Amino acid sequence: MLRNLPQNSSPSFESFSSVDLGGETVTQDIFGDYELTMVNIWATFCGPCIREMPELGEIAKEYKEKGVQIIGIVTDVQNQNGSISNKQIETANQIIQKTGADYPHLLPSNDLYRAQLNQVDSVPTTIFVDKEGKTVGESYVGARSKEQWLKIIDELLGGSAE
Repeated sequence: MLRNLPQNSSPSFESFSSVDLGGETVTQDIFGDYELTMVNIWATFCGPCIREMPELGEIAKEYKEKGVQIIGIVTDVQNQNGSISNKQIETANQIIQKTGADYPHLLPSNDLYRAQLNQVDSVPTTIFVDKEGKTVGESYVGARSKEQWLKIIDELLGGSAE
């Protein structure tokens, strides 16, 4: 599913181009207006991913004014030949609508593989980045409760979100 591409010297989201589920181009500029971005890497087949999405949607709404955004990257939307599966895009959109995870969701791109996705071997995996797309803190494998995510976010913000 994930391609083996050459790695950058230091994985980050500082420079990338991709598209969202609606086909709109997205670059690293998406991070610029937020102090912290939670990048949640998920798949349509992943029960824990889907179960945590309603609470991620709540966090996205509640923390937007605090300078925090959430972005999803759905990993299982490519066919074996590398083309995008419209059926999988439809499945992802249905999951997003059903769970209320109303935040941007990106499709994997070569840039995103080089930036981080080539190091992801389990979903969900969550990474936090700053305004420049530089990784902040650690990578979190596995789903968390809303309370657990809020504690992590508040710690990364230095307690300023309380």
